[in-house]
Amino acid sequence: MGAACGASTKIATVGHVIQPADGHVHTEFSWDAPDGSMERTCARAVQLGLPAVAFTEHVDYSRWTVDDVVLERSPLRRELTGPDGVLVPPELDQERYLASIQRCRELFPSLRVISGVELGEPHWNAVPVAKLLGTGHYERVLGSLHALPVDGRLVEANALYRQRPAVEVLRLYLAEIADLIARTDAFAVLAHLDYAVRGWPAEAGPFDLHAFEDEFRHALRALAATDRTLEVNTRIPLASEIVRWWRDEGGKVVTFGSDAHVPDAVGTGLSAAVHMVEAHGFRPGRHPYDRWTLPG
Repeated sequence: MGAACGASTKIATVGHVIQPADGHVHTEFSWDAPDGSMERTCARAVQLGLPAVAFTEHVDYSRWTVDDVVLERSPLRRELTGPDGVLVPPELDQERYLASIQRCRELFPSLRVISGVELGEPHWNAVPVAKLLGTGHYERVLGSLHALPVDGRLVEANALYRQRPAVEVLRLYLAEIADLIARTDAFAVLAHLDYAVRGWPAEAGPFDLHAFEDEFRHALRALAATDRTLEVNTRIPLASEIVRWWRDEGGKVVTFGSDAHVPDAVGTGLSAAVHMVEAHGFRPGRHPYDRWTLPG
């Protein structure tokens, strides 16, 4: 599906900072974003001067177990979890989502509105993923990992810290990322490589990124070998060292994503991420919604 009619192709700037596309945004069509709104997110993006937004709604075919801590903290997850303790995410309402995409393109002609999905664990769900992507409706396809296979069941990665030593969990997560990359070509952009770092438990002590350098580099090397793209997710800023390792391992392309789940969060952290990525030699493409690449 094409850009909104009249969308600008001029590189957007605020001050002297180039404004990239926000390539990872959720709205009311993502099951975990009940306060999302595509229209209000577009309005906020225009206000911020963003050139483009990709609405990459969750598509989760996996079913994972949740523990009592998660159920106590999240009424939404409690509502979606059965008596067996297994959470079943609702399916994406594709018809309503695509209609909203078209409506926003008409309402916000200066903003490039990009359709997309975030595929959770696509390597475990090849058949439904192929059916979804076979519709040809989705321009930006992210791949992500939220849960890990443990003793014959799936457990959300950050909840697994309550069951296993923290070092073991993160190493399991990064090994599974490499497996995801090897087993599916359904996605173009790897989302939040550092997802499991978000749940690092305080009782495990300060997180030391360099203690996992080999594991991160292994995953990055696997991704680079497939000529795919690394997302610089700004929900929790990606460490500069990971972008450096990405370049070291042959990575040539990055995108940016706020991972916003509410309208006011769109664009959060992008300016700082731009400075960081530029320091490692990446540059914007010809159009503001292009991926950023290494020159030459």
